[in-house]
Amino acid sequence: MADTVELQSLADTVTIAPGVEMNRLGLGTYKAADGPDVALEVSVGLSLGYRLIDTAALYGNEVTIGETIRESGVPRDEIFLTTKLWNSDQGYEKTLAAFDLSMERLGIEHLDLYLIHWPWPQHVRDTWRAMEELLASGRTRAIGVCNYLPHHLRELASFANVLPAVNQIEFHPRLQQPELQTTCCEYGITLQAWAPLMRGRVCDIPTLVAIGEKYDKTPAQVAIRWILESGITTIPKSVHEHRIAENCDVYDFCLTEEERQSIDELDSGHRIGPDPETFAPLGGVPSSLRAR
Repeated sequence: MADTVELQSLADTVTIAPGVEMNRLGLGTYKAADGPDVALEVSVGLSLGYRLIDTAALYGNEVTIGETIRESGVPRDEIFLTTKLWNSDQGYEKTLAAFDLSMERLGIEHLDLYLIHWPWPQHVRDTWRAMEELLASGRTRAIGVCNYLPHHLRELASFANVLPAVNQIEFHPRLQQPELQTTCCEYGITLQAWAPLMRGRVCDIPTLVAIGEKYDKTPAQVAIRWILESGITTIPKSVHEHRIAENCDVYDFCLTEEERQSIDELDSGHRIGPDPETFAPLGGVPSSLRAR
């Protein structure tokens, strides 16, 4: 684990690239359906002080997210917005076209962070060339990857002119990926945790329950606090107002060194999502989404 960081509020940021600050805690929107569900999540989140919003072409909710941000009254330059390139859009020309389409759906002029959603070694050189071009043009402030394992990062680093600013990975008490943490640290890549609450399953981990009882916190709040204290950023997702509020109510307690160690020891290498080593990057964005 990285050195423990000092935490103050939802306004806490980390520098991910020259002149680019990203919030440490944000909103994930995977499986937040386009329309009222994701509109509620984003509007409630912004009202509570969240300023990092994470989406993807795959999620099909970019249009509503863009509309909700504009209607929120929060200035665009106060919001850190991330979206992602889907697998079937990898390659040089297709990456540039997919970025244009995401920008159109979001209704924005510049993006804060553009990520490759899954590693696809066959296309990595052409895809990353397009990503670097988007960065150089100023259309996105930072570029990065998701679900890259150490060997994926080493391959990318062998030819990249710009290294990824962020690697968004599955990370939670049962899957801590220490080798990947070390590799990202060596390359200066910020880690961001998806599925930090194991899609609700952290509530069944006795260690987190016991620590939560001590501080009058839920196991989910303990897990988020542990991730943030470990220097890792995260994007928990919920479409329920009380959960959105609960997930950011993590700034009034601190874990002891012994408590952090007890959570570190929960690592079992257990994934709840696909394994990047075996996940076949062949699925496409539905034609209904492309028509937007």
